[in-house]
Amino acid sequence: MNLYSNKNFIILYSITILSTFGSTIYTFILPLLIYDISQSALAMSTIRIVDFLPNLGMLAGAIVDRVNRNIMIKYGGLLKMILSILLTFVIYFNAVELWHLYLLGFLISTVSYTVGNASHAIVPQLFDKALMTDIQAKFSFVNTFVSIIGPSLAGALLLVIAYDHLMIVYTISLVFIWIFSLFIDQTSTPERQKNQSILEDMKEGLHELFGNKLLLTPTISILFVNLATSLIIGVLVFYVVDILGETKEQLGLMYSIGALGGLVGARLIKPLRKRWTRGAIYIGLHAIDAFVLVLFFFASTWWQLGILLALRSCTTVITNIIYLAVRQESTPNHLLGRVAGTSSMFMKLALPIGLFIGGIWAETLHIPYIFLFSAIIVFSISLLLRKNNLQTLV
Repeated sequence: MNLYSNKNFIILYSITILSTFGSTIYTFILPLLIYDISQSALAMSTIRIVDFLPNLGMLAGAIVDRVNRNIMIKYGGLLKMILSILLTFVIYFNAVELWHLYLLGFLISTVSYTVGNASHAIVPQLFDKALMTDIQAKFSFVNTFVSIIGPSLAGALLLVIAYDHLMIVYTISLVFIWIFSLFIDQTSTPERQKNQSILEDMKEGLHELFGNKLLLTPTISILFVNLATSLIIGVLVFYVVDILGETKEQLGLMYSIGALGGLVGARLIKPLRKRWTRGAIYIGLHAIDAFVLVLFFFASTWWQLGILLALRSCTTVITNIIYLAVRQESTPNHLLGRVAGTSSMFMKLALPIGLFIGGIWAETLHIPYIFLFSAIIVFSISLLLRKNNLQTLV
């Protein structure tokens, strides 16, 4: 099947491009607005926490499994557009206060998370499950590509218009996303037990995740890999600038090189699948990732770290593609919203923990040893995956 000739794929692909670009613009300007109002680093950090909070709830997944996914995407997109227009209005007329940004930022993030969950859940309803890996690879490629060029485009727009007016650009992207969502083919409403409370719905999703051994093992693996990654994220900028003495420009180039690895990963999944099962690829890439983390210990320049970041981006994108496809394939569709919400919540819980540990580590211990510690975590996960015979996954 040629996905590019499929109407639903073209719509979802276009929505993915616009959504990624819009999010890049939004995350670019929101901290600047907060700084303009407060001149406070704490206030800028707080908005990151506010943006992260919707990921910690299973409620969104339960709602997605109760409501028709078309309705959720359509009206969720409309609500997000209205919230953005409201935020644009208070900014444009210089009436914005800090609590506006926190409140509207939280609501926008919550709606974004819920609509994203519904978009993930609707894919198996629109396409054959055999296409899930290919579809996720294409979505991942465009996500990575737009994420790379997005900040550059935002910077170029900043030369032409004031940064607070970039909210108008973000709002326009949401208008087009909402219009495109109106043309997605209608799907059936998920079946569910009548008179079941939303708490019972969430418990059912939790039970499905822990009962699905094919999905639970890689979910746990990603949780610990996220922990290892967040340990590094928390110290890498400080290490490059303060310890290695590199410039901010070199830091930017390092991250640009690292992002390119994601594009390569999205393209590699198809040829890799011709030679190995997805399980073998998944396990092998964790072992490679552990080796790359060991090399971080020996890297002493920004370009060496950039190449290593690119290798990690490559392995991370491929394993994420496999995980998302397996989750869509192995989960009953009427439970997919809850399972996706629950698994995402668990996997992201490690991020703030790792960031905190990394910060404490940087204050008291030699930073390069945190790379070895992260490598041990990832290598242990690869051994766990091999022991659970995940390589048999086709």
